[in-house]
Amino acid sequence: MTDFVSPASQGFRMPAEWERQEGIFLSWPHNPETWPGVMDQVRKAFARFAAVISKYETVFILRGNAQLNEIESLLEKSGANSSRIRILEIPTNDVWCRDHGPVFVKNRKTGERVALDFCYNAWGGKFPPWDLDNAVPEQIARILGFRRFPIPFVCEGGALEINGLGDLMTTESVLLNPNRNPGVRKEDAEAILKSALGAENIIWLKHGMEGDDTDGHIDTLARFTDNSTILAAIDETAAGRNRAVLEENLRTLEQARNGEGKSFRVIPLPLPDPIEPEGWREEVLPATYTNYLLVNGAVLIPSYRDDRHDAEAYGIIASCFPERKVEMIDCYDIILEGGALHCLSQQLPE
Repeated sequence: MTDFVSPASQGFRMPAEWERQEGIFLSWPHNPETWPGVMDQVRKAFARFAAVISKYETVFILRGNAQLNEIESLLEKSGANSSRIRILEIPTNDVWCRDHGPVFVKNRKTGERVALDFCYNAWGGKFPPWDLDNAVPEQIARILGFRRFPIPFVCEGGALEINGLGDLMTTESVLLNPNRNPGVRKEDAEAILKSALGAENIIWLKHGMEGDDTDGHIDTLARFTDNSTILAAIDETAAGRNRAVLEENLRTLEQARNGEGKSFRVIPLPLPDPIEPEGWREEVLPATYTNYLLVNGAVLIPSYRDDRHDAEAYGIIASCFPERKVEMIDCYDIILEGGALHCLSQQLPE
């Protein structure tokens, strides 16, 4: 295992997403090569997303090359709470703040928050350049005045799902992929994750969905809703492109045990109908409802203009968070680049 200063050994752990948050980080879309033909719609959708978050907590927006007046205008039109918007002068290559942003951990005793800075290579070198994105955690840590822990391991935030009690879900197809960490064995990866995040028990799924540029981020597949419950994506669509993979994941989760040896309650969450854009680089997009985002007092769910499945997802996810307000946000245009609400965002624990 590569040597590094272990945050866990100093009392740090990664909080669960449902714990109190100070704010959400987003990286504003500015690259004209992404979302060709629909960039205007995407920016409006992005502004609506930021506006909804601002009802509940602070939104930190990394501006990149985007024009400040354009951002402010779109946020105002979307009804954002301007007192909860902070626009930061941090350049980025792309928008996926879940992956290029820092992973925040918190000290169990002192409450100190620090930024973990994993290595980032645009999901295995698929979308160069990524130099600006890889520098984002250091810049955010500097602006916040946080200590930063460099972790010499390629890992994106979308690959990590934790329940705050030491149970972590991730995928072999991402973290053990030679395009990220060549030659790293599972036991090596587990040692790094435990040392970095304070995880104690790791549940591995093997594969992700078809059309997923990330090679299978866990936040498209399975999410904890509390300490002992997991929402798991399943494919009941007529085409069934992801049926076999997601059935295997479901079986793995039903057999999984937490750090105390107890099983989890696993709730199936069906996919929307396949989104198959003509002339796009992927034949089918990895649209999934597990890419929801938790903020203080609410759960924000992606919708895909699929009335039946959108309503079904609303009901299932709302039942898992009965004390939270539920809001759905249209991600039909956003998903063209392969992600939705969770992929776009990174939470800062309180």
